[in-house]
Amino acid sequence: MLSRQSVYLAVACLLATAPLRAADTPKATFEWDLRLRHEAVDDAAFAHDAQATTARLRAGVRLALAPGWSALLEGEGVAGSGHYNSGANGKTAYPTVLDPTSAELNQAWIGWSGAQAGVTVGRQRIVLDNQRWVGNVGWRQNEQTFDAVELRWRPTADLTVRYDWLDKVHRVASDRALNPLARERNLDTHLLNVAWTRGAQQWVGYAYLHDDRDVASASTATYGLRWTGSLLHEGRGLGWTAEVARQSDYARNPAHFDHTYWLLEPSWTQAGVTVRAGWEHLGGDGLTAVQTPLATLHAFNGWDDQFLVTPAKGLEDRYLGASGKFGFGTLAGKLNWALTWHDYRSDTGGLHYGSEWNASLGFPLPGGLTGLVKLADYRADAFARNNTKIWLQVEWRGKQTLAR
Repeated sequence: MLSRQSVYLAVACLLATAPLRAADTPKATFEWDLRLRHEAVDDAAFAHDAQATTARLRAGVRLALAPGWSALLEGEGVAGSGHYNSGANGKTAYPTVLDPTSAELNQAWIGWSGAQAGVTVGRQRIVLDNQRWVGNVGWRQNEQTFDAVELRWRPTADLTVRYDWLDKVHRVASDRALNPLARERNLDTHLLNVAWTRGAQQWVGYAYLHDDRDVASASTATYGLRWTGSLLHEGRGLGWTAEVARQSDYARNPAHFDHTYWLLEPSWTQAGVTVRAGWEHLGGDGLTAVQTPLATLHAFNGWDDQFLVTPAKGLEDRYLGASGKFGFGTLAGKLNWALTWHDYRSDTGGLHYGSEWNASLGFPLPGGLTGLVKLADYRADAFARNNTKIWLQVEWRGKQTLAR
């Protein structure tokens, strides 16, 4: 079994064996992502609304050490003001906006990539498929990253095999969260993802053995198969996603369960607009349910984030959505819009949890900036309380090659 000491030893070995000569000067690129956001939350469970204005700067230096060799050192800082519960400021009389003031190391890794194989060791961003099971939670100001070893192998042009061993997850609540378990978790997690791509279709088989060393009840084994594809002709046609998985208790989990997950999402694209219908099922028996603690949860089951933890009775999310681009003159095709309606029900017990509308509009701004207006409106029935969230955001990303 791998340990932290094994990771540090592997990093040292990689550095020692990197084919650098004394006369070599690594090529360096400075990268940054500056994001300013205002989030307003009207939650019927609280007497006060939340108003949070936060700014996030993520910046780092990427080094091209030698052919095939690269490294990244990246920090992240978040500043905030307003009346909201950040998970670190103790303002529990207000709704939660999980963007606490913080400053921490976000990524620090070294890697090698060749024609058919690659390896990355250190603190890194890990994103698998649509991020339903493992992702970086890029929506939150503080990103989720992992202390991990990643191995990649591409034996043919169509087949990609990926294995990740996770030693620790650094969560979005940051290292200043009042709850230590919300800061980070010690793991011994093994992720195997095998993808076969042919044309516009892809089949993915996966086995995710998640061992949470700090919270045993979060440990699960998930095995699944995912199929995505499209039949587009001149920008018009059918698309689809179909996925099925089975999740059971794993490692030291004291519970015993075996739950089913599935997703069906057909779509149709025409005249630059994509319309989709979806049915996502996370099984539950009243005691336990399918959980996805390493996922980019904001991207699923509504932007209002009511279901970051799947209720014990499970979750049925049936939704209809549309998205596309529009614009006129210099903005032609540069305005991105999305609209989705969700209906939430339990897997067992016949409960109607509630429903939700999501809407967003993204647009370019002068100077290479991008803007976003976003809305989530949840209407409760048998789960939680009515809740509305509005976001206004401006972001600036870029990179600059440094002198050698």
